[in-house]
Amino acid sequence: MVRRPVFRVLTTLVAATIAASAAPAASAGGRPLDLDAADIPALQSRMSSGRLTAVGLTSAYLERIHKVDRKVNAVIAVNPAALAQAAESDARRRAGKTRGPLDGIPVLVKDNVDTRSMQTTAGSRALRSKPAKDATLLHRLRDAGAVLLGKANLSEWANFRAAKPTSGWSGVGGQTNNPYVLDRNPCGSSAGSAAGVAASLAQVAIGSETDGSIVCPAGMTSTVGHKPSLGLVSRTGVVPISAEQDTAGPMARHVVDVALTLSALQGRDPSDPATGAYPPNQPTDYAAHLRPGVLKGSRIGLWRLPVLGPDVDAVLTRTRNSLVKAGAEVVEVTPPYQARLGELEFPALLTEFHRDIDRYLATRPEGPRDLAALIDYNRSDPLEQTCFAGQELFEQALAAPGPADPGYQAMRRELTDLAKRSIDETLAKYRLDAIAAPTNPPAWKTDCKTGDNDVIPSSTPAAVAGYPAVTVPAGFVGELPVGVSFMAGQWTDARVLSYAADFERVVPARKPPRYLKTVG
Repeated sequence: MVRRPVFRVLTTLVAATIAASAAPAASAGGRPLDLDAADIPALQSRMSSGRLTAVGLTSAYLERIHKVDRKVNAVIAVNPAALAQAAESDARRRAGKTRGPLDGIPVLVKDNVDTRSMQTTAGSRALRSKPAKDATLLHRLRDAGAVLLGKANLSEWANFRAAKPTSGWSGVGGQTNNPYVLDRNPCGSSAGSAAGVAASLAQVAIGSETDGSIVCPAGMTSTVGHKPSLGLVSRTGVVPISAEQDTAGPMARHVVDVALTLSALQGRDPSDPATGAYPPNQPTDYAAHLRPGVLKGSRIGLWRLPVLGPDVDAVLTRTRNSLVKAGAEVVEVTPPYQARLGELEFPALLTEFHRDIDRYLATRPEGPRDLAALIDYNRSDPLEQTCFAGQELFEQALAAPGPADPGYQAMRRELTDLAKRSIDETLAKYRLDAIAAPTNPPAWKTDCKTGDNDVIPSSTPAAVAGYPAVTVPAGFVGELPVGVSFMAGQWTDARVLSYAADFERVVPARKPPRYLKTVG
């Protein structure tokens, strides 16, 4: 298996800065700062009172990457300018010019998000170069004062290369491990983003999803992941699979951190037509909607998905009991059209990937210019063939009908319509406020020879419809985390986040990882 080269997190100068700055992050008022437990409001309170600095916080995370990431392998590279950005945040605070709740907060960004100062590879050795400019979402994070801590590993090409991929593996980054049990998989494709926040290597991470790639890794690592409504967050500068389904979104250990990050990320972007539908009445502060007790009086549809097995179903039974205890009325449901969605989605994505990856590659100053060139590169690089050797999806996409093909267009119309109806009709039939479903099975063993053993059908309706879904820790099967996802109609991001936050309050299921080597 390819392993990334061992990188030096810190130069001598940066190491000296950490030694001088780590104390404010290590303790506050005589009490140790628990990075795993601290949320953004708590960190901002400490910084406002002078008990913590952004440089100290960033230093603590850099040191943790240096010490812990050798087990997890979640970070492809750290940002050499991270401490300088943190120092700028501290200067703003001293001047009374903080930019909001993300100011000084260290963030990891999935390595399919363009960063002009760092390579953006999508995990592929073919793309080891710097893009022409930053992604729009990176501009939003910087405008909010966030510190770019580094780039997170991912499933190469967001798991859209081989017919039987191994999630969390890339030719550039090697294999990301699940922090709870290291020989288990973190799911894909935002594997490094999820594992990074689970292991407290960053306060927040940015992932991206076409179908399941935010919510499944978050569920597998007992973290929170929000797949926003399509058009809420700009995709400009994010390596694509499909403009009809792709979106970036925040991942963290706490719902409030996800809500605060989403507030900074969202907004219209003339370069991304999907954001043109962004409603003028959309909330600007999602954290303000996280009110305790919001589940009381709600009607929640419970979609059990017994295909995930009896252990996951037992977690769902406990979820149901907790929702009822919180005052919700729970109705068991099975959204329709699932089989047909499964038939239609993959062929549509093949056409869309060929169209969209060619458009994206044309924006890169260096590297392959189109999908055909990517295929040629992979055939010539033995290191790209060490885990999943195949590139069947690339080859099928190259041969797929073009976007003007009437058959493809009819397929996409039916696919999107059925996905929206699947959720809309279920909500209307049972007079529901949201649907809750298991996010993931227990993590399977990582094995390059056999590939993934994933079954994650709950993500598909919201992913294809462009509706929001947020996963929150729900419990464990032995040592392996299971999440529960809340989903509802388009632009109901505030609602599903509020239910997730209240569930997190009622069911504090998350516990820090123990980095076990294996389990029986």
